[in-house]
Amino acid sequence: MNLSPEWVPTLRSAGHDVLHWSEVGRPDAPDDEILTWARAEGRAVFTSDLDFGTALATSGASAPSVVQLRTATTLPSRLGSFVARVLRETAADLSSGAIVTIADDRVRLRPLIFKPNR
Repeated sequence: MNLSPEWVPTLRSAGHDVLHWSEVGRPDAPDDEILTWARAEGRAVFTSDLDFGTALATSGASAPSVVQLRTATTLPSRLGSFVARVLRETAADLSSGAIVTIADDRVRLRPLIFKPNR
């Protein structure tokens, strides 16, 4: 909910299958509800809220993937083509579980590797 619904047509026009949470659930849904839905639907979460990446990284889960924007602007008119390219380039990682952070000066990819306790 923290990113504009304008991202949907921007990313769809680049060939990505995307939904805005407002099409799916309550606007006041807690983060864990969104993560649970995304995991069940085989989708990634695209957000500028850093809580999602933190919650996922500390949960030990290997899904859903999270793409988080840490940029001065989150306008699709400014970042749309760049984000679409990053999504294409990280698609394999996102499908197997990853946190992708898009910052003003770099892109960081962290695989989600669940290691069970022994």
